[in-house]
Amino acid sequence: MTRFSAAEPTDRQKLFADAIVAHRERGSAFCTFQAESLGEESDAEADAAAESEDADGTEEIPPWMQFGDRTLNLDCTDEELDRLKELLGEFPAFKIAQLESPEEAEGTNVRISAKADPNRIAQFVERTFREVYDRPEGYVAWTVEV
Repeated sequence: MTRFSAAEPTDRQKLFADAIVAHRERGSAFCTFQAESLGEESDAEADAAAESEDADGTEEIPPWMQFGDRTLNLDCTDEELDRLKELLGEFPAFKIAQLESPEEAEGTNVRISAKADPNRIAQFVERTFREVYDRPEGYVAWTVEV
């Protein structure tokens, strides 16, 4: 695997599929994908954003997804979980295997059984970033661990 980021829909799907194949070939525990934070426009703006925090004292954590052992793992808010459940209706081979909402954390950790080929999983990852996490068409995605 030689590329680790992409900013166009077809390039991102290829990036995700390639990372899944590399993960399987290497026998690693999982591979991790991350989308840029909303408002992450330039290095200077990112530096300024890092210095400032939200009113409640926390920074936005960029959305991420992990794939391993035929399972996708992600965190989401209640609103994102509703959108995720709607999206899953279009992917019958993908099923929620576990929902966990620890009291000390905001949101829900979701584990999704993903018994599909790398291209279909890549389509789901792309659609999740776009439709569940509401990323714009030109968002940048990274493979941060394979």
